[in-house]
Amino acid sequence: MRASRCLTAVDSHTEGMPTRVITGGVGPIPGATMAERREHFVKNMDHIRQFLVNEPRGHAAMSGAILQPPTRSDADWGVLYIEVSGCLPMCGHGTIGVATVLVETGMVEVTEPVTTVRLDTPAGLVVAEVTVRDGRAESVRFQNVPAYAHELNAVVQVPGLGEVRYDMAYGGNFYAILPIESLGIPFDVKEKDRMLAAGLSIMDVINARNRPVHRDNPGIAGCKHVQLVAEGRDGSDARNAMVIHPGWFDRSPCGTGTSARMAQLHARGELALHTDFVNESLLGTRFTGRLVAESAQGVTPTIEGRAWLTGMAQYLLDPTDPFPNGFTL
Repeated sequence: MRASRCLTAVDSHTEGMPTRVITGGVGPIPGATMAERREHFVKNMDHIRQFLVNEPRGHAAMSGAILQPPTRSDADWGVLYIEVSGCLPMCGHGTIGVATVLVETGMVEVTEPVTTVRLDTPAGLVVAEVTVRDGRAESVRFQNVPAYAHELNAVVQVPGLGEVRYDMAYGGNFYAILPIESLGIPFDVKEKDRMLAAGLSIMDVINARNRPVHRDNPGIAGCKHVQLVAEGRDGSDARNAMVIHPGWFDRSPCGTGTSARMAQLHARGELALHTDFVNESLLGTRFTGRLVAESAQGVTPTIEGRAWLTGMAQYLLDPTDPFPNGFTL
C-alpha cells in the first residue's frame, strides 16, 4: 500500500444528510481565527475538500467537517465545514453530526444527561447541548449564530420563470426563500428535477443581479441556497426543498436554512420568540427550531435534531492516482 495522503474520518448522517468528520491527517490551518483559516483553506487547500467530497470517495451531495484546534479559549474544537458547493461559514446539520461524533468517540468529556460542546466556527462560537443516555448521543440542540432577514419582497426576472419574488435571509449562510407554489411546482419528490432546475436558475440570477453580502462580515457573501417552502403536515410547521449549488438537495431539513427561515418569519411577524418551529425536509425528516433572543445582530436560533454514526475510515491517495482531487461527472 502506498499513500501520499491519509486522512482519518468518522462518517455520520444527520436526519439523512452526511457529515464526514475528519479527525486526523490535516494539521492546523494557518489563521488567527476560524474565519481566517477558512479563507486560507479556500485559497490554498481546497484540493483537500475536493479529495473528500468528490467521487470516488464522495458523491454529488457529500458534506463534511474538518476538526481543528480552536482559536479561542472558550471552545473545545475548531471546525471547518466543507461540502460540494465549497467551504461554508457554518453548517447546522454538520454541527449536529460533529457534536455526535465528538461525544460517541470520547473526543470531549462526556457527562449525562447533557454534554455541552463548544465549537469555534468561521461564523462564530456555536454551543451544542448533546442529550446523552448510556453513552449514546440521542439528540443535539445547538445555539446558532445570529440570523436576520436580509431583504424582504425582493424581485428578479428569471428566464423561463418570469418574475420571481423571494425573501433573502441569513442563518449562517444566505438563503433565498420562496413558496414553491409560486413556481407552479407541487411539493413532491417526483418533481425534484423541476425543483432543482428552477432553484438553480433563481440562484444564478440573484448572484448576478442582487448578490447578498453580510452586513457585518463582507467575507460572507453570495447565495448558494434556494429554499422552496410549502405548508407543514402531520405536526410539522413547514416543509422545504433545499436547492444547493452546484445542483443537489439537502437531505436534512437544513439547520442554517431553518435558522434563516425563522428569521424571515419573525421579520414578517409570523413567528414569535420562544415558539417551536418544526421544519420538514424533502425526505420527511425534521428539525425543531426556536428563536430564543433578539438583539441588534438579529435573532438567536436554536436547532435540535439527531445524527447517527455510519462508519470509520482512512481515506488514502495513491501517488499514481490519476484523480488526486477526485472528479465530478
